[in-house]
Amino acid sequence: MPGATLRGVQGGSGPALPLLFLHAGVADSRAWEAQLTHFARARRVVAFDARGYGHTTAEPTPFSPTADILAVMEAAGLDRAVLVGNSNGGRHALDFTLAHPERVAVLVLVGPAVGGAPEFTAWPDTVLHVDALGEAAEAAGDLDRLNEIEAWMWLDGPDSPEGRVTGPARTLFLDMNGRALRTPAPPATPPETPAYPRLAEVACPALVVVGDLDLPHIRQTSEHAAQRMPHAALEVMPGGAHLPALEAPKAFNVRLDRYLQAL
Repeated sequence: MPGATLRGVQGGSGPALPLLFLHAGVADSRAWEAQLTHFARARRVVAFDARGYGHTTAEPTPFSPTADILAVMEAAGLDRAVLVGNSNGGRHALDFTLAHPERVAVLVLVGPAVGGAPEFTAWPDTVLHVDALGEAAEAAGDLDRLNEIEAWMWLDGPDSPEGRVTGPARTLFLDMNGRALRTPAPPATPPETPAYPRLAEVACPALVVVGDLDLPHIRQTSEHAAQRMPHAALEVMPGGAHLPALEAPKAFNVRLDRYLQAL
């Protein structure tokens, strides 16, 4: 791609529709390791690091996430795919689906951001508290503490105690997000028309997954998206926050498997 070398992983084979995974803004493609391993048993799987993340290198110039997704699909030989996007990856998956509906067989949004969503103002005290801690750490230039606080916000959930999620998932989060915090991301150019007022145009089957411990605006946006997209289903993962595929990979894989098989 102009201005960037996109790095990713792919594997698997089989007649089932391929899966293309798009990571969150606090992660990189490694967040999907459990899904890549599981779903590669029956189909092609592809994931890549967006600009500013993981092993992708990029110049500090504006870019189109939609163009990057299309370039990855072309390079991987994917005519159509199931797009699975978490958080900011969900935003980009949705924007791509609206721009190139012929390339998306199924859309899976996990705790998605949606361009053009109304501003959320009813923040609970727990979110404001964790956010204030993050702002203080950032102002002090303490990126290690900022990384820990962002793990609290996004991995644990702000209504949970800090450190709720332990073990390899937390270690991986801190490595992925720690790298992202130290890598300037070039500015992404949004589509001319945001996705929020266009949700009813998504004609393909869609699954929206959201953790019940995720931030309130994410839960609200997820429910709205599932209601507005004509062929959408909503799955709420109990005890999960913003990264349910990383936090509870087996439970997430079961839900995605069940949905895809039902199609």
